[in-house]
Amino acid sequence: MAFDRRAFLGTTAATGAAVALAGATSSPAAAHEQSQAQSRPRPRTYSFTVMGTTDLHGNVFNWDYFTDKEFDDKAHNDVGLAKISTLVNQVRAEKGRRNTLLIDAGDTIQGTQLSYYYAKVDPITARRGPVHPMAQAMNAIGYDAAALGNHEFNYGIPVLRKFEEQCDFPLLGANALDAKTLRPAFPPYSMHCLRTPFGRDVKVAVLGLTNPGIAIWDKANVQGKMTFPGLEEQAAKYVPRLRALGADVVIVSAHSGSSGTSSYGDQLPYVENAAGLVAEQVPGIDAILVGHAHTEIPEYRVKNKATGKDVVLSEPLKWGQRLTLFDFELTWSKGCWSVAKVSAKVLNSNAVAEDPKITRLLSDEHRKVVAYVNQVIGTSTQAMSSAEGPVKDVAIIDLINHVQAETVKGALAGTEWAALPVLSQASCFSRTASIPAGQVTIKDAAGLYPFENTLEARLLTGAQLKDYLEFSARYFVRTAPGDVVDPAKLTNAESIPDYNYDAVYGLVYDIDVAQPVGSRITGLSFQGKPVDPAARFVFAVNNYRASGGGNFPHVPQAKQLWSNSEEIRNTIIGWVKAKGTVDPAQFASVDWRLTRAGVPVF
Repeated sequence: MAFDRRAFLGTTAATGAAVALAGATSSPAAAHEQSQAQSRPRPRTYSFTVMGTTDLHGNVFNWDYFTDKEFDDKAHNDVGLAKISTLVNQVRAEKGRRNTLLIDAGDTIQGTQLSYYYAKVDPITARRGPVHPMAQAMNAIGYDAAALGNHEFNYGIPVLRKFEEQCDFPLLGANALDAKTLRPAFPPYSMHCLRTPFGRDVKVAVLGLTNPGIAIWDKANVQGKMTFPGLEEQAAKYVPRLRALGADVVIVSAHSGSSGTSSYGDQLPYVENAAGLVAEQVPGIDAILVGHAHTEIPEYRVKNKATGKDVVLSEPLKWGQRLTLFDFELTWSKGCWSVAKVSAKVLNSNAVAEDPKITRLLSDEHRKVVAYVNQVIGTSTQAMSSAEGPVKDVAIIDLINHVQAETVKGALAGTEWAALPVLSQASCFSRTASIPAGQVTIKDAAGLYPFENTLEARLLTGAQLKDYLEFSARYFVRTAPGDVVDPAKLTNAESIPDYNYDAVYGLVYDIDVAQPVGSRITGLSFQGKPVDPAARFVFAVNNYRASGGGNFPHVPQAKQLWSNSEEIRNTIIGWVKAKGTVDPAQFASVDWRLTRAGVPVF
């Protein structure tokens, strides 16, 4: 028998240690057993990393096109794929390119003027049109897969299909089905093979799931064309299939938050933020990249009810502010790979510089959009700001409402509804929006309305409007008379975002924040008289709210009198161009206020 030096040395060392420990009582059998344990081959292991982004919303550069300067916030976060690219390069250098994957959880092609420009101004769908900047950047960085987000449908299916065609990676949506055939309209999953130093390749499946709320929020674009069943239902269908196909690891990329809540109430039998439910209810999933909620979750573990195993969830912060890293450790045993350990963390993109490869690649597109947003479209007699918009009736929100009300009045002129009073709703979408005194540019006007919403007119009664306002007033934290008022802590009760608090233009009312939810609206009047519960009003409302977004009462069921396909943002830009001068004295007034027991808060 050939001499095995490693076995000999191992046996010698083990025997010596045993004798030293046990002395005269040590037995040859014990020494032999320990020798065998130490000479056994170590289990074969393999480690790899899956990187993830979500809710990029058209951000390539660390740039804010609405202010036309470098992006910055109070936490000094940075944004954009150029920053993400640098982080990705660092991770690949550390882990080895072949030991990494890069995926995204959706909402890619809407959100900045850069993405808007290539959907509407110089559209990618035009004959010999440009390649979308997000496709260019993501291809250059080397994404492996991306889930569909709800905002992917904002510009219509043709734009999405063209974007899909331009991507070098699949857009996944296991619950985005063709309405007629009920078959997947996009690839449900992708399979990726990672080569290991021993054993067979590791097969990693990425299952893409999108948000059922698309059926409501983008009804005009998808009705009759696509349908969106629940995430849990489709995950339960596909995960066993992926395992049967030989997947060693199953990752879900879900454009769905983890809270288990919905903003569209009972209009659909599905949960909007279902990632946690998927982890809990569907066995066989190892990790979930979470999107949609715009929150930061470095690592969150959910125990699966069937298996008792932890599923690791992570959500990187929006716009490319964070990059998630899922680190996997696998062991090879009995002819197959099994997951031994999963952990997750996030990297902050403000810690690195932009990748010059990406900034050079898209410098021409960036310059075009900067020139576009700086076009002067009119003048303003005074400066306006949205900074106090969540707690006060400010002129800049009145501007949105005034434009919407005028647009609806014009559209209904000569119809049977022309004599009815027109009211309007608007939210403070951004607390940093502003209109300067003097020249007004496209970026100034567009900054008031960062979403791709369109305008509708619905028929409501006075009683329904009262309900609507009571629902909206949930946004304020209950504050007793005499308590110190901190404006920063007065809003966003129950984590309600700013865009789900509506001010209604054309009515006068107080919101008593000392009262419980449902009993806060007082002094509701129209043209100096109390609102008649039976009176009829035309309500100018965005399509998100009209379709049930935010779960506001009555509007989704109300009679639609008119609708428009143009974004409200463009309606505002067109209005400013047509008027030439924006004068708050012609449209702004303080019609609502916060009170406590009848005493104004401010």
